Amino acid sequence: MRQSREDNGAMARGTLRIYLGAAPGVGKTYAMLAEAHRRVERGTDCVVAFVEHHGRPRTEVMLHGLEQVPRRELEHRGGTFDEMDVDAVLARRPRIALVDELAHTNVPGSRNAKRWQDVEELLAAGIDVVSTVNIQHLESLGDVVESITGVRQRETVPDEVVRRADQIELVDMSPQALRRRMAHGNIYQPDKVDAALSNYFRPGNLTALRELALLWVADRVDEYLNEYRSEHEVSRIWGSRERIVVGLTGGPEGRTLIRRAARLAEKGAGGEVLAVYIARSDGLTAASPKELALQRTLVEDLGGTFHHVVGDDIPAALLDFARGVNATQIVLGSSRRKTWQYVFGPGVGATVARESGPDLDVHIVTHEAVAQGRGLPVARGARLGRGRIVWGWLVGVGGPVGLAVLLNTVDLGLANDMLLFLALTVAAALLGGLLPALASAAIGSFLLNYFYTPPLHRLTVADPKNIVAIAIFFGVGMSVASVVDLAARRTHQAARLRAESEILSFLAGNVLRGETGLEELLERVRETFAMESAALLERASDVDPWTCQGRVGVGPSLERPEDADVDMPVGDHMALALTGRVLPAEDRRVLAAFAAQAAVVLDRRRLRAEADQARTLAEGNRIRTALLAAVSHDLRTPLAGIKAAVSSLRSDDVAWSEEDRAELLEGIEEGADRLDHLVGNLLDMSRLQTGTVTPLIREIDVDEVVPMALVGVPEDSVELDVPETLPMVAVDPGLLERSVANLVENAVKYSPPGRRVLVAASALDDRVEVRVVDRGPGVPDEAKERIFEPFQRHGDAPRGAGVGLGLAVARGFAEAMGGTLVAEDTPGGGLTMVLSLRAAGRGTQERGTDERGTDARATEAGAHTMERERQAL
Repeated sequence: MRQSREDNGAMARGTLRIYLGAAPGVGKTYAMLAEAHRRVERGTDCVVAFVEHHGRPRTEVMLHGLEQVPRRELEHRGGTFDEMDVDAVLARRPRIALVDELAHTNVPGSRNAKRWQDVEELLAAGIDVVSTVNIQHLESLGDVVESITGVRQRETVPDEVVRRADQIELVDMSPQALRRRMAHGNIYQPDKVDAALSNYFRPGNLTALRELALLWVADRVDEYLNEYRSEHEVSRIWGSRERIVVGLTGGPEGRTLIRRAARLAEKGAGGEVLAVYIARSDGLTAASPKELALQRTLVEDLGGTFHHVVGDDIPAALLDFARGVNATQIVLGSSRRKTWQYVFGPGVGATVARESGPDLDVHIVTHEAVAQGRGLPVARGARLGRGRIVWGWLVGVGGPVGLAVLLNTVDLGLANDMLLFLALTVAAALLGGLLPALASAAIGSFLLNYFYTPPLHRLTVADPKNIVAIAIFFGVGMSVASVVDLAARRTHQAARLRAESEILSFLAGNVLRGETGLEELLERVRETFAMESAALLERASDVDPWTCQGRVGVGPSLERPEDADVDMPVGDHMALALTGRVLPAEDRRVLAAFAAQAAVVLDRRRLRAEADQARTLAEGNRIRTALLAAVSHDLRTPLAGIKAAVSSLRSDDVAWSEEDRAELLEGIEEGADRLDHLVGNLLDMSRLQTGTVTPLIREIDVDEVVPMALVGVPEDSVELDVPETLPMVAVDPGLLERSVANLVENAVKYSPPGRRVLVAASALDDRVEVRVVDRGPGVPDEAKERIFEPFQRHGDAPRGAGVGLGLAVARGFAEAMGGTLVAEDTPGGGLTMVLSLRAAGRGTQERGTDERGTDARATEAGAHTMERERQAL
């Protein structure tokens, strides 16, 4: 491919190869470097754009012998960090560049915010890139990984970036082997091994992450397989994975079929259930929307998917769908038709079984509704159906001839003969519509004139009355045929409208259920109209290029709507484009509804993002406004006192006594302590608002932490009652100490003189409660939640009583550790703060970090900078 790019002289996009792992330490970087050495030995121009060995000796050794592009040094918060120099790599222009940690967040001031954006620039410049990423860094799996490990991944990469990779190679390792590698010191430094093994690298965590990685890669392999089958027009089913299609009619047997298919799927590894309902466009069906909704809910609860397809030929549509999804089995119910209805055809089940071929198994499942009513309708032609049209022509053409032969043997009179021929014309009209009835009327008129109207055996009529009779006969036949044909057209239109209404009903139901994902909606469009791909294109103006906002299906990407087989404009600068076949004009009405809904979904997604951004900005503005209002007095007051005391001490005009100097120094110390406490609360609230508080959970005794929180409160103002027999708690000791200190300080502030604050702890089930009890004025019930909001002072608290952050910080830290903080009334008057903590060893989910490197260094540097800011203030 590289040679063809050079020959053509055109700038083609580079290829991306990704080594995917389930957890740090499985060997992604090592495998990438080994591949680089193999490429270099073959003479390929390969350089190291950025690889972090994390102090692992074996990985560091693999860097020897490879050319490394110099890194770019950036300063941030007093620290110096190395990042990939994109400009240097572009200037060097190798054939292959190695870029480690695809999800890495660059230091502020870098060319791009994310490393995957740097990789996109290299690919756009025609440079092939080999990179690495862990499964937990995929954006769509953030919530799942957090529920497994208890850690929210802040460095993520969009799934689409990884999906677009030309090659994805899984670097797999069993949890036991990975833990052994960790224990041997091959991943982290020895002082961090024990913490890692007991937190992130627990066997359960690693097993779950490994399963996520395997399933994700399996899905990508499945996508590649479908693309290959489509590109090479492979129609045969490849049983690489058990996929079971359930044919639903909307009847009561559907739930039985779904459960049976789910049991079949459980017997095979990676089994998948796809329930499909095929709506006819050429005839009314007996499907119950309510029953279909229940069956859809059931199949989704069992882990399957529901699909709605329009098709005139039910067996053919069902088989096309099954082959399209590479299904291996089809589950159908025994027909609900009665015995006499089999005269009209063998039924869908028999037809599907006969046409399925050797690579697709068909299961016919019995149920309670067998032979109690018609099941899946048999395939028919347009309007009246092919069978009825054939019978209509047989009656219309052969019936008059056979009747003439019969009437030649008996004389019933001209009037009776005409009535019999008219009956045949009506029968032909009822069966075959207009054309067979016209043929019957014409042939019947000829036979009546030739055989039964004097003079016989001649095409002349002697009596004028007979001419009128034959004319009336022909007119009645044409009228009946026209009425029957009109009724057939109305039936066809009604059936199509019903099919369209069912599709629109499902579309509306998706909106009501909140299924507003653009990709899900496009997939619904593709399935409904049996297309190969569907995409929503948009451009900013008439002269700007089209951009794809969402796409599903297989086939080449569309650059503009004109390249598609079907395009449906949505406004002036948006279009829904489909490939696969040309749709009839009557289908464009439903397609227009889908296109309008796609535009609404896209607008809703953008509005939601804008609303989240506006909400964040509004919250930030509110915090800044409250902060300015608070610090305007609370910061200036102690600063003014400190400055006055210092000025007095430095003045040579007054001779201060030792008592006066001690009093002034005490005032300076009190003002400095007040400033330190105020700035600490402000910084803590800022960390809570920005979500940068990451607790380091460990097991500790409450009686070790609570006494430390009482340092700084007046003597004899607190009574401590913390038994040593309490169970240990799973907390961050620093955050717990700060929370208790804020609670005690607030209680002492509002307690009347001479009344001590009680700090007591007790065990309750799997929790440990710390109670801070005061005898102050208390708080009304309606204000108990409001006092935990930032910058809230209760009652008539003076300005010098603080900025109202202590309780907000205490609750924020408590919730960050998995605890709760609530306010209760103290019996006899006052307020009791109840801090509930998790007892250790009872369902505790330890939290920690899973990656080291730049992010950890930046966090550490930020912490040191924050401490310096507090000291400077």
